[in-house]
Amino acid sequence: MDIIKLGTDWAKAEVFSARIVWLFSALEIGAAIGFWYWGKTAMAKGFVWPLLVAGLFLAAVGSGLYFANHPRITKFETECHRNSELFLQKEIQRTAESKRQLALVFKILPTVVIIAAILILFVPVSLWRAVAITTIITAAFLMVVDSNTEARNDIYNSQLSSIKK
Repeated sequence: MDIIKLGTDWAKAEVFSARIVWLFSALEIGAAIGFWYWGKTAMAKGFVWPLLVAGLFLAAVGSGLYFANHPRITKFETECHRNSELFLQKEIQRTAESKRQLALVFKILPTVVIIAAILILFVPVSLWRAVAITTIITAAFLMVVDSNTEARNDIYNSQLSSIKK
């Protein structure tokens, strides 16, 4: 297996994930604008700020993904040619750390969803319901993206580990 191809394919997939996050952030911001412009009820008006904040948050998350991974596409080749054993070791360590971080994410995000759902049940105020619903939508979307990231990370780590043996 070509280590450079594995690394660059993984980084390109992460860049694609960033674009998906940007797309969803644009949808949330667009929905906020729609609720602001056409919303007549207190519930509709309650969605404006939560959706705008969630959309901006996702734009920042997408930017972080993009700017962390896009440079890796070219950087991987340079590092691999310089010292392939060190590159392999660093990538295995990085993917193992990512696995630990993703395990934590999959404990935190469902907890956030549960808390937001409880908020919907017990707080009848439109703004707080909009905040809770927006939080659930955003957290669920992040779990979709992160589940794909976790699957890619596991495959990449096992491929790298098989090369090392």
